[in-house]
Amino acid sequence: MQQDGQRRFALVAGEASGDLLAGLLLDGLQARWPGLETVGIGGPRMLAHGLQSWWPQEKLAVRGYVEVLRHYAEIAGIRRQLKARLLREWPELFIGVDAPDFNLDLEAGLRSRGMKTVHFICPSVWAWRPERIEKVRAAADHVLCIFPFEPALLAEHGVAGSYVGHPLANVIPMTPDRAGARAAIGLAPDAQVVALLPGSRRSEVRYLAARFFAAAALMHKQRPGIQFVAPLIPSLRVEVEALLQASGMAGQVKLLDGQSHTALAACDATLIASGTATLEAALFKRPMVIAYNMNALSWRLMQRKQLQPWVGLPNILCRDFVVPELLQEAASPEALAQATLAWLDAPEKTLALQQRFSELHVQLQRDTPTLCADAIQKVLEG
Repeated sequence: MQQDGQRRFALVAGEASGDLLAGLLLDGLQARWPGLETVGIGGPRMLAHGLQSWWPQEKLAVRGYVEVLRHYAEIAGIRRQLKARLLREWPELFIGVDAPDFNLDLEAGLRSRGMKTVHFICPSVWAWRPERIEKVRAAADHVLCIFPFEPALLAEHGVAGSYVGHPLANVIPMTPDRAGARAAIGLAPDAQVVALLPGSRRSEVRYLAARFFAAAALMHKQRPGIQFVAPLIPSLRVEVEALLQASGMAGQVKLLDGQSHTALAACDATLIASGTATLEAALFKRPMVIAYNMNALSWRLMQRKQLQPWVGLPNILCRDFVVPELLQEAASPEALAQATLAWLDAPEKTLALQQRFSELHVQLQRDTPTLCADAIQKVLEG
């Protein structure tokens, strides 16, 4: 139990992107409440803010219906034990950071017992799985929204929400330092550079990394001067190195432990898995090819619930196919290589895209840590 006068919040972030967002959220919370104690589940950025993580974050980093089913018993067990411990220790507030399939049910259970709950990042009910809005209404006292159109959509369904801007829009500079980033990771200042980002989950790496490395091999064959860089989650290094070796590109792709922002700042174009990283690439003003591949059954189930023609966040926010999306079987190494090289050969198209992404960047810039703290303080005050 928390001591008198000391605030204690619980947070759960289920993957690397959530850990990044939660770390930025904690900047605002700890500035508002300097003695704040935090517990739950998180990754390295949350740990750096003093979070006591009761389970490794990697346990929750699973995507896709079939993949989740394989790990369901373990994940359900973690949620059950976590709920019991939170009810026993009773922090003043629970904040679920993204990971809606894990967090919304947990939040609903805690809220039904009287604990105050906040969900950070509105689930993309406007993109797919609209039925989740009922879960959100049961789960969250308040939703912190990172896109400006979301609070009004939530209000239509009786859910309180605040637009807090996208935290990454304040972290990523409006004009990235390409030369500095290249110097930091040992890339030639005048080379063409392609960043390969096959995802932060083990399941994503399994389905995408081999395709990305095969595409890189095709690009390298056509243009030996291209330099490749691939940031990775350190815990996945063994798998990634094995896939790189199998592709014949070992020694041609510079692997980085983390440093995805440095890689995006350094590159001329990126081949990237659909997800939060695509918005990061847009904020870095980098042309990209968005790709995704998953278990075939998971893909069919997701397609049935999709509400919009776009999958990638940059396209969703721009309401247009401003960058190509190559999904499932369309994500062949040949197609990925061709689409990526097309950006390198289209400087005028790249400039137009950078202007569009600059406008998007301005729309998403807010004092996110302070706005989050303001909204959470209102929740605490009831």
